[in-house]
Amino acid sequence: MSRILTGIQSTGTPHLGNLLGAIIPAIKMANDSKNESYLFIADMHSVTQIKDAEQLRLNTYSTAACWLAFGLNYDKTIFYRQSDVPQVTELAWYLNCYFPYQRLTLAHSFKDKSNSLEDINAGLFTYPMLMAADILLYDADIVPVGKDQLQHLEITRSVGNKFNHQNGETFIIPESKVDEESMLITGTDGEKMSKSKNNVIDIFLDEKPLKKQISAIKTDSLPLEASKDWKNCNLFKLYKLLSTEKQAETMKTNYIKGGYGYGHVKTDLLNLILTKYKSEREKYNFYMCNLDKLDSILKAGAVQASKTADEVLNRVRIKVGFN
Repeated sequence: MSRILTGIQSTGTPHLGNLLGAIIPAIKMANDSKNESYLFIADMHSVTQIKDAEQLRLNTYSTAACWLAFGLNYDKTIFYRQSDVPQVTELAWYLNCYFPYQRLTLAHSFKDKSNSLEDINAGLFTYPMLMAADILLYDADIVPVGKDQLQHLEITRSVGNKFNHQNGETFIIPESKVDEESMLITGTDGEKMSKSKNNVIDIFLDEKPLKKQISAIKTDSLPLEASKDWKNCNLFKLYKLLSTEKQAETMKTNYIKGGYGYGHVKTDLLNLILTKYKSEREKYNFYMCNLDKLDSILKAGAVQASKTADEVLNRVRIKVGFN
């Protein structure tokens, strides 16, 4: 049995791109009986960006509610909030003391913003060490990552190996699992769906604001009666991602024959989302109206995570000279 660890940043409600590209595949992996899964909400990482306490709490709850709404089995998965297992910060400090400053300057999380050093806090600079602690603290064998996150896992492996080389075998060195077929989901502007670009579709919104998001999807300006190019239409691509094959073929026919405007497509996409995700939307709203239930689930997971964390941290403290 492999131990799989996945972390999710709590920077807001997961959007359609997050769901299709990461969350649904990760839940499938977590619910597989062959795997032992640790899944955490990285609320401490979020402090590098979010300084509003209420917003951070809401983001954490919303992220948790989303994963549970889509079927994460919390009886099988150790599902917890990062900040509920403070042992991770102690390990992050030890790892900081073993990793070269110069290597951290090459981390994407820092380098991408290094032209504006006044905007970079120390937390963002040492971000990779907290991420390494997230992984090494739980004896993870496999860490599913996107291609853009591979560097973080390479840093984790590097600092873990460095510690082991100097102090003897202490950490399990994890392997990455890159999903080569992970979907690139385009947003309302045709670019990659991203909160930073404000081009997302949030399927958990109430119907009226969800309709407003869908109405913002960019199309060409062909008139209602004209035949339309479904192959290069972002609106059609989004519809096809969620529809059945039969529904997509019907939509394709409507595009070609004309007399079917983009307003009709947007209405059909809205209705498809409301129908397809009816159950998930109801579950999400249930959890967001019952935050005590979310707290109970996350704290129970943190108790289990802490047991593993204590075992690993005790090994480290002995090697460092504190036990």
